[in-house]
Amino acid sequence: MSYYIVKIVLTVILVVAISEIAKRSTFAGALLTSIPLISILAMFWLYIDTRDTAKVSALATSVFWLVLPSLVLFITLPLLLKQGFNFYFGISISIGLTVISYWLLVLLLDHYGIKL
Repeated sequence: MSYYIVKIVLTVILVVAISEIAKRSTFAGALLTSIPLISILAMFWLYIDTRDTAKVSALATSVFWLVLPSLVLFITLPLLLKQGFNFYFGISISIGLTVISYWLLVLLLDHYGIKL
């Protein structure tokens, strides 16, 4: 049980630290956020838990493919906010479009025989 608490605490500390850094410098916050820390942590935890490099490889491959539709959020949100949309409306629309993009990518990959 304490192992799970350590995993949770380390992950939470990273997220909170990055959000605090972003308050002082959006560039530093963006730089730290763009580094796939959560993905790296997930790969470490998965490897430590299973010692299975095939699972780590599969996770890394899936993350690669799923990064592509996540970019929709980072394109649409700033555009909507610059157009004067309310933050909550803009983030909701951006999340919705991102979910649709995930769905479309999974369908496309499935069509070509790539299973995530």
